Amino acid sequence: MDEPRTPASALERHDPALVLLTVEEAARRLRIGRTTCFRLVLAGEIESVTVGRLRRIPADAVPAYVAKLRHRPAEAA
Repeated sequence: MDEPRTPASALERHDPALVLLTVEEAARRLRIGRTTCFRLVLAGEIESVTVGRLRRIPADAVPAYVAKLRHRPAEAA
């Protein structure tokens, strides 16, 4: 009997061994859109690295970005 397959997003969420994330995976963790995440990467707000022709975000850069947001002074509305 075949075992039920686990979606890739569920594996990613529970795999602490992941060191580098795609922009899409980082966006999913932050609950933001892919385009917004790319903008943050291009602006230097979220650390990223290139591996060959690929753009990857270190897994520890996601909580670092959130910590940076939490310590940023509140902007006037």
